[in-house]
Amino acid sequence: MPAPKKRTTATKTTPVKRKPAVRKKKKSQSKYQFLKWYITVLALAILFSPFYYGYVFKMFSSTWRWFEDIGTPASGRIYKSFGIAIPEGYSIHGIDVSYAQGKIDWQKVVSMKEDSVNVRFAFIKATEGLLTVDPYFKRNWREAAKVGIRCGAYHFFRPKKNGLWQARFFLQNVQVEAGDLPPVVDIERLDGKTPEAMRKELKDYVLFIESKTGVQPIIYTGISFYNDYLRGHFDEYPLWIAHYNQPKLKVRANANWRFWQHSETGHINGIGHTVDFDVFRGDSLSLQKMLVVKEND
Repeated sequence: MPAPKKRTTATKTTPVKRKPAVRKKKKSQSKYQFLKWYITVLALAILFSPFYYGYVFKMFSSTWRWFEDIGTPASGRIYKSFGIAIPEGYSIHGIDVSYAQGKIDWQKVVSMKEDSVNVRFAFIKATEGLLTVDPYFKRNWREAAKVGIRCGAYHFFRPKKNGLWQARFFLQNVQVEAGDLPPVVDIERLDGKTPEAMRKELKDYVLFIESKTGVQPIIYTGISFYNDYLRGHFDEYPLWIAHYNQPKLKVRANANWRFWQHSETGHINGIGHTVDFDVFRGDSLSLQKMLVVKEND
């Protein structure tokens, strides 16, 4: 007899409940979109505006210069190529040299320039006392003039020596010609003489030079020596005064100074040693008026 078949009960599968999909809401237009658009348009307008390069770049470069000049001394902006601070407000710059600077390549000197600063004049030592001629004078006097630098020769004055004889000695070695700067007498010490005796010899010197060249010589001295011994005595003569690392030359307002030696530690191409730097008080026309206009008698 066949076995009875088992009834199979159908099992119902319970459907898995799924969470209804949540649709992401589209972001509404941001309230900042207008601001972003405005900034973008403004930036493009500035970038393509001619004023950008004239003002923004200028402002950037000025700001950069400000950062570079942090620590700059009050004596003026530092010119890195020359290695010194140079007083502001002067357009004509120069140097003064002697045997201490050795052999000079004057073409390199005149070719060196940073911004508007370059060497346009030079005072060159010629003689000292009654017997000493600077060994580099003739070479410097010749080569500096060749490259267009205005030159003036100077004598280092010794108060214990006869002033008239020193003037004659100077003119024996220097031919003052048209186009030169006036000759200079360098007075820095008393050499054991009284101030009155020094001034007498100096007066004899400058009067002789003036009578023979037709121009007033320039008197060079340091700020202290001027204030102590020369102030009020040679006011009719143009002055060249040494006063280092200062923002201004501190002399009385009516002092007849024309040149200021503001540094003794400058560097310049063509000179292997430090060199004195000077500025002229005036413009190109004023400098031109100082030049010798006729040859000496």
